[in-house]
Amino acid sequence: MDVKIRVCTLADSKGIAEIYNEAIRFGGATMDDQEKPDEYFRKMIQGFSKRETFLILENSEEIIGWGVIKRYSDRFGYRFCCETSVYLKRKFLRMGFGSMMKRALIEKCREFGYRHLVGKIFSINKASIEYNLKLGYEIVGTQKEIGFKGGKWTDVTIMQLVLKDVEPKIPEKYL
Repeated sequence: MDVKIRVCTLADSKGIAEIYNEAIRFGGATMDDQEKPDEYFRKMIQGFSKRETFLILENSEEIIGWGVIKRYSDRFGYRFCCETSVYLKRKFLRMGFGSMMKRALIEKCREFGYRHLVGKIFSINKASIEYNLKLGYEIVGTQKEIGFKGGKWTDVTIMQLVLKDVEPKIPEKYL
């Protein structure tokens, strides 16, 4: 299947919402329990700093997935740390697209000047944990019973990737 990855536009908010809302309905990927309208994601995109973005994964017919880079914290000392997440339409799971998107996010993080990347994954989502491990992430801990969803407590695995080649300098165009 021929796919491409690109930076989002405001027009992508509808496709982003569709995929996110599917994840809410099927569970296992987000602590949200109420679907979000595309306007929610439009506002998020408009509020991003210069070093935050959605990347869009699409084929010739539709958006099939997306990844996001968000600042870890607005506190100055954390300026080289971000959080990344990947969401795919269910019919495209386990086809290598998650790894493809995560690699693109890692490269975009390098471009943005991020050194420390964080991922938070439901501990029961073994496939997501495994592909992150294969891409160089490591498990740094498990937050036990941090969330309550679907009538039960949920553990979250915290993963990190340290990009040792990224110097402590934010590229000028992102300041």
